[in-house]
Amino acid sequence: MARIVLVRGDITAEKADAIVNAANSSLLGGGGVDGAIHRRGGPEILAACEDLRRSHYGKGLATGRAVATTAGRLPADHVIHTVGPVWSREEDRSELLASCYRESLRVADELGARTVAFPAISTGIYGWPMDDGARIAVETVRGARTDVQEVRFVLFDAAAFEAFEAAVAGSR
Repeated sequence: MARIVLVRGDITAEKADAIVNAANSSLLGGGGVDGAIHRRGGPEILAACEDLRRSHYGKGLATGRAVATTAGRLPADHVIHTVGPVWSREEDRSELLASCYRESLRVADELGARTVAFPAISTGIYGWPMDDGARIAVETVRGARTDVQEVRFVLFDAAAFEAFEAAVAGSR
């Protein structure tokens, strides 16, 4: 089981084997974490994403799936892009959110990554409630079969950090 570490900070500054990007399905950059990773990582990440779109992902990456690219200028070896679900009151999309974490760890294993830094997927512009997003993230990582040794949740603000702290404490 991977050791879980909580960090309050900027995911683009994390030194890890892989950094997970909360991407949009186009893989071509966007706002929030996605935009920050593309800006700081430089044009190499966008070029790799464009190559993916031309080859296997012509219609984009499906929600809950994950794929890796170079990390460009980021202090990591790889970026694992995953598309989180938009939160909905009418439809339970929890399994799609859990799939983002499982699929990212599966890709990390394929890459031989031992340290992986995750953001709080879908909790920004996609509207997922932070407490529930944290619970799903922590439970999924704890239950995943992976060779990753350390999963770092890199949380931008105090509210996110506190929600993940509570999720870690509640899942022991």
